[in-house]
Amino acid sequence: MLKNKMKFKSLKIFFISIVFLNFSFLANAKSTPESFADLAERLTPSVVYISTTQTVVTSVNPFPFEFPPGSPFEDMFKEFGTPQKRKASALGSGFIIDATGIVITNNHVIKGAEDIMVRVNGGKEYKAKVLGADPLSDIAVLKIETKEKLISVKFGDSDKARIGDWVIAIGNPFGLGGTVTSGIISARNRDIGMSRYEDFIQTDASINVGNSGGPLFDMNGDVIGINTAILGQSGSIGIGFAIPSNSAKKVIEQLIEFGETKRGWLGVRIQIVTKEIADVEKLDKPRGALVASVADNSPSNKAGIKAGDIILEFNGVLINEMKELPKIVAQTEVGKTVEVKVWRNEKEISKKIKLGRLETSDDFKVKKPKETKDTEIDSLKINVRPIEKKDIEERGLTKNTKGLVITKIANDSPINYLEEGNIIIEAQKKTIKTIGDLELAVKAALQSSEKTLLLVIYNNQNQRRYIGVKLN
Repeated sequence: MLKNKMKFKSLKIFFISIVFLNFSFLANAKSTPESFADLAERLTPSVVYISTTQTVVTSVNPFPFEFPPGSPFEDMFKEFGTPQKRKASALGSGFIIDATGIVITNNHVIKGAEDIMVRVNGGKEYKAKVLGADPLSDIAVLKIETKEKLISVKFGDSDKARIGDWVIAIGNPFGLGGTVTSGIISARNRDIGMSRYEDFIQTDASINVGNSGGPLFDMNGDVIGINTAILGQSGSIGIGFAIPSNSAKKVIEQLIEFGETKRGWLGVRIQIVTKEIADVEKLDKPRGALVASVADNSPSNKAGIKAGDIILEFNGVLINEMKELPKIVAQTEVGKTVEVKVWRNEKEISKKIKLGRLETSDDFKVKKPKETKDTEIDSLKINVRPIEKKDIEERGLTKNTKGLVITKIANDSPINYLEEGNIIIEAQKKTIKTIGDLELAVKAALQSSEKTLLLVIYNNQNQRRYIGVKLN
């Protein structure tokens, strides 16, 4: 009996301790908001509805029927289809950041618009003008003329936003103004292939067509993101993306001050440092950004940066992933001299670079190659041919360019992600002039312990790229 009492007592103590721990945990954890009502009421007046119109030209068929494709009557009656002009409209969201009437939205909301109307707080409408727009970041700044003092919001620090934090989105999905949705931050640093500078915040707060350009708020009521995109075309599935406020602020400041952006420019094309490339270059691990090519007369060219260098640090900031570098460079003041640390010939060296301006720089030329007779490289499962004079002329390459043009790539090739027309110019850090040169390089790679082949190619945009290939 005494033993049973002792067992019951111990169980009771155990149960109480569990309850205590649970309450202790709950006391320390952030509680779920009971309501977003107060926050929504305070913030909604700062969110605006944006409608745009533009003239589009369409061809109208005067007949009440269409001819089937390939029909001889299709071409005969094409001339009767006369171009017609009509007004097309679009909608989006935005938010006020200054009481004088400065509004932020997405560039794609107002792109090509002839007229822009902004409705404030579901009431008054104002005609807006564009102070500046930036397609690269998908941000636009508008100005509405009014003597009224508007209610504005301020930007928060998006770097402090954590996965799991509560957020609310306010906007005009499908033209339904003043719509409030809530959710959490699902992920950070998302790259979805929309633009050059991507660092999206992912949220499960419901975002639909018409939400573009609207704000994503934290629980303090600060804007930490600009709602920009959703996954899929049919509507919200709980995966929306917002431009972080810290990425947007500098762009917005420049658009307000200059009407355009002034981004720093190095003049290099970069690519990811793969494990294979890191092994060949004797780098401790895959990190940094590999310089695939250097533009003539660019800041990097003048500073002595070379193709094959791996940029490890820029202006005191370590580059862990390739995608970090363009963002950091773009946000650095034009004309500023910075220190860049690169990995070259198995050691770290430093270079001083005076940054140029991206917006005034020249891009690489785009040319398409032609194919002729070729030779198969068994180990790579590709066909190649020596580069010819006409290739060089048609693609605008330097006269002394040497290499092999890829004319065929098998589906099971270890480099099946390349394209026909790419030009192999180096293998294992040696210039490739003949098919024999490539075959010898492949053979040497197969005999090495790593069995890794390092190729340098020109892609079909004449961009220099490094390729690490693991051979069997």
